[in-house]
Amino acid sequence: MDRLARHTPVAIYDAGGAVEAFNVFFDLDQIEIAGVYVQQVERIGSMVLGHRAQPITELPCCHARTILVAAFDAERVLLQMPPYLPEGALAVSLDEMRIPADRLTNKRSYLDPLNFATNFAFFRDAGGLHTRLVTTNYWSGYGAGEVSCWITLFAGDGRVLAEWCETGKSPASAIILDSRDIRERFGLPEFCGQLFLHIVGAAGHDVVKYALDIFDENGSADRQCGGVLSCTHDANAWPAERYAGLPSPARGEQVLLWVQNSHAVAIPPGAIGLAPMGGERVTPICTPIAPFATCAVDVSELLPDLAWPGQIEVRAGKHAVRPRYEVLERGRRRIAHVNVERDDLKPAPELAKLQAMFGKGYLLPAPLMPRALWKSLALPTPMATCQTALPIAALVYDPNGREVLKQSLGRLPRAHRMALDFDQMESLDALGDGYGHIELVYDFSAGEEADGWLHALFRYRHRRSGHSAETSFGAHIFNTILTYRNEPQSYSGRPPGLSTRLFLRLGEPAYDTFCHLIYPASRRWVSMSDTAIILYDGAGCEVARS
Repeated sequence: MDRLARHTPVAIYDAGGAVEAFNVFFDLDQIEIAGVYVQQVERIGSMVLGHRAQPITELPCCHARTILVAAFDAERVLLQMPPYLPEGALAVSLDEMRIPADRLTNKRSYLDPLNFATNFAFFRDAGGLHTRLVTTNYWSGYGAGEVSCWITLFAGDGRVLAEWCETGKSPASAIILDSRDIRERFGLPEFCGQLFLHIVGAAGHDVVKYALDIFDENGSADRQCGGVLSCTHDANAWPAERYAGLPSPARGEQVLLWVQNSHAVAIPPGAIGLAPMGGERVTPICTPIAPFATCAVDVSELLPDLAWPGQIEVRAGKHAVRPRYEVLERGRRRIAHVNVERDDLKPAPELAKLQAMFGKGYLLPAPLMPRALWKSLALPTPMATCQTALPIAALVYDPNGREVLKQSLGRLPRAHRMALDFDQMESLDALGDGYGHIELVYDFSAGEEADGWLHALFRYRHRRSGHSAETSFGAHIFNTILTYRNEPQSYSGRPPGLSTRLFLRLGEPAYDTFCHLIYPASRRWVSMSDTAIILYDGAGCEVARS
């Protein structure tokens, strides 16, 4: 930008249709623009950056000193331009800001999504609290060989604390980033910021998936008080306009929302705010947030009158990827994430008419933990701006897949405050103190406002210790060869996706690790699933399977 500012006026050749996105991060208002030019006839006369787009053939008539070609992989475009360059003008392109070649998976096509297999992660080593990120070279399942992971650690104020590369990760091998090891390796002070991860050599999937643990030296579910041990998982690697599913604090709780700037430009005061779900009064976060910086927001300071089971909507303005939040209670803390609230959905009334073909259709399965040990709750969370009401029913199944309860929750308004407490359901006597699973489904007898984007938060509290955990996720159509839109979802091809692989990291040696497997089916499918549990060591070698 400094170079452009020194050689004005500048003509914009929007050959790749990227100049308005470029302008979001690099304010072109600060330079003198001689005009905007386009190649496509259908774009002539449209408004671009406040200028009426002209045909590129008119470029010789302007008096620009510099031509900015707003495109990557622009060699061919630059070769075509000399007959149209104003006398003495210099043409430059976005290729001058490419990331280094050794960080590209596909060097022939810069904008290939696999060149940007990236993600951010909340990362802290401060106040006796530590963080561990675990992922694996799962790209090998899509045909990748060895991969490398470029990592940047940002401090809370957005400064770069460290940058390095984990190289030569063979198929199925583990990538483990422990905040304690990183502090020692680079001689760092305490920090609370974020990691930026960039995978080189990826195939098939352009998002970095991971598990994220937070813990202290005493974290244990067996302790009667104190101790931190909690887990969440990866963010979506793209910033959204809104997020939802942020719980308000219950009595004795503090909820901290971690707002982490995902961009190289500052978030202005008031650009992000919180609103009660179902309301339009937004309370702004008045603190500016520097590029890549981290800001802890106590939600009660912004919305002091809102309490559990009330919900909060985050108006994020596309400044951050899916944020984390922490719930602090009696010396413990648990971490979880909010979800993307979509603004591109409309109700799909045809879903009610498809029940005969799809059975339960979209369903949201979740564990019902062993009732003698755990208290289980579910909080349906509106997750699209079009969702003014949620007609929902809850189904409960025993360990053998037998339905033991169906309870209609009615037509929940967007601003509802109804958390489903499974301790209060007398009809669950059939489970005794055992376990099972829950499915939230649409109840079309209560209403037909359905769009397939059904979400809920599930909270689990260990009765003896008070240790809690929570997570939230969304519904899908499962296990049918009929397809609707992109369901049943497939990660490796066209729907229906009828098989999947799950990555489960194991806990430290002092802890037991358990997995609660659920076989969901929207309509009757095979009587028994075909499930293999495979144990790999850190190098990616198979150790055992069952």
